[in-house]
Amino acid sequence: MSRISVRGFAVASATAVTAVGAVTGVASGSTGQPSSDAGATASDSMLLADIPTGQQVQVQTASLTQQADAQAIAADVSAKKDAEESARKQAAADAIAKQKAEEEAKARKEEAASRASRGASSFPVQSSYTVAQIQSMAHQIVGANQFQCFSNIVDHESSWNYRAVNAGSGAYGLVQALPGSKMSSVGSDWQTNPATQIKWGLNYMNQSYGSPCQAWSFWQANHWY
Repeated sequence: MSRISVRGFAVASATAVTAVGAVTGVASGSTGQPSSDAGATASDSMLLADIPTGQQVQVQTASLTQQADAQAIAADVSAKKDAEESARKQAAADAIAKQKAEEEAKARKEEAASRASRGASSFPVQSSYTVAQIQSMAHQIVGANQFQCFSNIVDHESSWNYRAVNAGSGAYGLVQALPGSKMSSVGSDWQTNPATQIKWGLNYMNQSYGSPCQAWSFWQANHWY
């Protein structure tokens, strides 16, 4: 194939005309002394004229294909950079959200533990307790955001009877600890003091399930906890 100048190759690609047409355009547009640019274009076009007419279209097509490939590569690089940046930002956001969730969960457990630790000793000992009194204790020990779940479990386990005994298993108290003597880890008065039983039950639910509400979810699925 005959040689092609860089400028002539660009002209062929950009205008998609044949070399003969380019020469004709330069000639018809001249009214006086041709400019140096016109001369350069004519010279470059004459070099293109060395290429057979049938191959000029192939040259132009190849040039346009190269340009399209280059643009596609540039677009891929840009898209990859955008995707990497988006992934980095999402990973950072996920890490922050996870840390926040862990901190909130820790704070809830610490609050629940604090409530439980001070609950039993903050109520005067009585010879007997009404359901309303026991529920008031539970409100103060368990806390508002977990009380309903705790209450649901106690409703099903003992109906708020702190002296309830399961005839078959021997489970005892509000939360039906099995055996009931487990609650002695909180207080020696576990048989007669609802606050001691509530405190133990809250600790058990937190340690075994994460919270009373998670314990209640398990209870609903299994009818025990």
